[in-house]
Amino acid sequence: ISPFQVYIIQVSVGNHQWTVKHRYSDFHDLHEKLVSEKKIDKNLLPPKKIIGKNSKSLVEKRQKELEIYLQTLLLKFPVTAPKVLSHFLHFHLYVS
Repeated sequence: ISPFQVYIIQVSVGNHQWTVKHRYSDFHDLHEKLVSEKKIDKNLLPPKKIIGKNSKSLVEKRQKELEIYLQTLLLKFPVTAPKVLSHFLHFHLYVS
């Protein structure tokens, strides 16, 4: 068992689809930057859970919540995503 969980998230923008892999701490870091720079709602990111954090059901639930979080961010920035979000989603590799 790994000491940390990596979430594999499906990203869709227009006709492009790809996956990104990040730990929860990566999402937290992204969120902190967006809250301070772009005034994103601080409660938008699903909360950190300690107990049972690697249980299969919790991992699946959190993965869904993190997908919704990213979809919400993409809807909030329909024209130009902030640089920190673009980098997090690897836009530079997939969207030309």
